[in-house]
Amino acid sequence: MDATRMRDILTPHLSQIRENVFLNNELGIIRGDRTVFSLMIRQNPPFTINDHRLGIILNGEAEINFNLRDRHLTSGTLVYISPGTIIHPKRLSSDFRIYGIALFSNFPMPFAQGQKPSAFNGQVRDFQLTASKEDIATVKNIMDSPTVTALVIALMHHYDHLFHQQADQLASRRSREQTIFDRFLQLVTQHCAEHHQIGYYAEHMCLTERYLSTVIRQTSGTTAKDWIDRALITRIKIELHHTDKSSA
Repeated sequence: MDATRMRDILTPHLSQIRENVFLNNELGIIRGDRTVFSLMIRQNPPFTINDHRLGIILNGEAEINFNLRDRHLTSGTLVYISPGTIIHPKRLSSDFRIYGIALFSNFPMPFAQGQKPSAFNGQVRDFQLTASKEDIATVKNIMDSPTVTALVIALMHHYDHLFHQQADQLASRRSREQTIFDRFLQLVTQHCAEHHQIGYYAEHMCLTERYLSTVIRQTSGTTAKDWIDRALITRIKIELHHTDKSSA
């Protein structure tokens, strides 16, 4: 779901969304519009996102699967998804509204080497945070910034601050087993097409295959092999869908 595909989907509807949606070759901005996400659901998901996307839900709720995990998103949720994220939007409420920005692959990131906020360094594929009214107001003010560069710098630093603030709180409560499961799932979504065996992931995580299998089953109620199969099936669906679109 890159910039070209987004443009193809949105062009027939520009007359009704022009006031709330901006789109060019480098970025897309949505200010409180629901149409874009309704159109995405019609595109036969799941699909892979090839860019950075940051948003905050202003109203309503949604059921969306990010990287094989179902999420129930409600008003006041701040959302980030990175390039390579597998997304499957399943349901949007009729009053769903979001402020958001997509930084496409050719967007010139306004950060010097090594200066990008750490929440966006590739270690985290996606995150969802609960935002206060003050956080929401800050995001909306940033999104109304007169220059794109100022917008991106301010928005990414604000998301980074909130991510680390809540990540520190979560880390104090998270078990070692949950951390292992999260890391396993991240690796599976990245490498399932080439690596189908549990042993690969256990070796990559410096764990025994037996221990990893036990942790995954106890933490998620599902075997490691089942998670690998889910990821592989999802990847195949995406590739088949992309092939159909390319040949159409």
